Amino acid sequence: MLDLSYDLPKPRVIAGAKHDWELVIGMEVHAQVASNAKLFSGASTQFGAEPNSNVAFVDAAMPGMLPVINEYCIEQAVRTGLGLNAEIHLKSAFDRKNYFYPDQPAGYQISQLYHPIVGEGEVLVELGDGTARPVRVERIHMEQDAGKSIHDMDPDMSFVDLNRAGVCLMEIVSRPDIRSAEEAAAYILKLRQIMRYLGTCDGDMQNGNLRADVNVSVCRPGAYERYRETGDFGHLGTRCEIKNMNSTRFIQQAIEVEARRQIAILEAGGEVDQETRGFDPVKGETRTQRSKEEAHDYRYFPDPDLLPLEIEQDWVDQIKTTLPELPDAKKARFIGDFGLTDYDASVLTADLDSAGYFEAVAAGRDGKMAANWVINELFGRLKKDDKDIDASPVTPAQLGGIVDLIASDAISGKIAKDVFEITYTTGRDPAEIVETEGMTQVTDTGAIEAAVDEIIAANPDQVAKAQENPKLAGWFVGQVMKATGGKANPKTVNQLVAQKLKG
Repeated sequence: MLDLSYDLPKPRVIAGAKHDWELVIGMEVHAQVASNAKLFSGASTQFGAEPNSNVAFVDAAMPGMLPVINEYCIEQAVRTGLGLNAEIHLKSAFDRKNYFYPDQPAGYQISQLYHPIVGEGEVLVELGDGTARPVRVERIHMEQDAGKSIHDMDPDMSFVDLNRAGVCLMEIVSRPDIRSAEEAAAYILKLRQIMRYLGTCDGDMQNGNLRADVNVSVCRPGAYERYRETGDFGHLGTRCEIKNMNSTRFIQQAIEVEARRQIAILEAGGEVDQETRGFDPVKGETRTQRSKEEAHDYRYFPDPDLLPLEIEQDWVDQIKTTLPELPDAKKARFIGDFGLTDYDASVLTADLDSAGYFEAVAAGRDGKMAANWVINELFGRLKKDDKDIDASPVTPAQLGGIVDLIASDAISGKIAKDVFEITYTTGRDPAEIVETEGMTQVTDTGAIEAAVDEIIAANPDQVAKAQENPKLAGWFVGQVMKATGGKANPKTVNQLVAQKLKG
């Protein structure tokens, strides 16, 4: 059973000229399904292909072409819903959402409004300070993406690339439970982490595979609590939607800017208009794009070319048996099994590859020591070299070998860092390095004692100072380690120095 006890973070309070205000945020996250083919055609979803090379007739809305549901995309949506502890609807349906974009040849998008495939779920968003926010997921519906309009290739013309047209998206719609810009960023990162564990979305925001529409409103303190008690949205302020955000940094900036814009309007006696806005990170402002449409404006109606989608509970149950251990469960296990701190466990479970690497290093070894070497030495060096864990020059077996050498007192921690560096740059085995390079730790008490006696005898003035101030004993330890080429057992050196200085 997971221990998910936590404290709620306090809502962000923004001081206006006249009143204090609180943020209320909901998010619609568009996640591209990890699939080789599109939602209703067999066209490839490969990123970076030549423009208009991954386009089937149905994607281009050629007359007479009919959509055919990609079963794997449905499975990926179900996996995502199960990963978010959400209700899976055995019956769902696709609708046509009618609006014109130049890069949407059909003039409509096939989506789900009234009968989504996934219902209510929840995501626990941890904030790194011992607090966490449970964010309710209202639904996940599937829809096809539009193409891409390109305006910067010619001064007089725009171009259309339909490679993305028809790509399967999951729109994950949250309740307005997020109370700060930091929570909003943490929420989308937690969703990305879960979907990467599940293998349902790669979460690449730079390539547009994960985007968010952010609904922002402000209210007076106490109003949100009344909304939660009653379910009446009338207690909350009018929301504005900031469209197509693909950076957590820009999401946070946009929320702050939009909140202050709304506060200024309200405190001047005006009213906030519900609308869709865009964020300009250069000017640091949001700008009106269009007034907010309602469902009837899009003329939603059931897609006549697609029957209602019916799936079986046995199939859902089968998918559930294939789910991996998810981040919250893995983190709790790392804390329990390896004695890790909450912080270390969070770092190691941030992605599946890092977690797997750590487990391979820690298997049969001291978990805390293994975590220390993975996080501080390996991750630090990989970050410096701008490498991912799957490109690590040091294998889990090699790093585990270094931990073994330390645990057996064959080498000290200081020597281990030198061994790590050699292994990292050459790929050589740690045990072989220690043997051939003569790096074995000196554990002979007699030899170490002789070195301690020599240093003490040569520095009587320093001895007197250390006897008056025991903290200065570290100087002798350093000199002994230097004299032995760093090979002396540090624990033995410290014990002998303390004993000799007492006389």
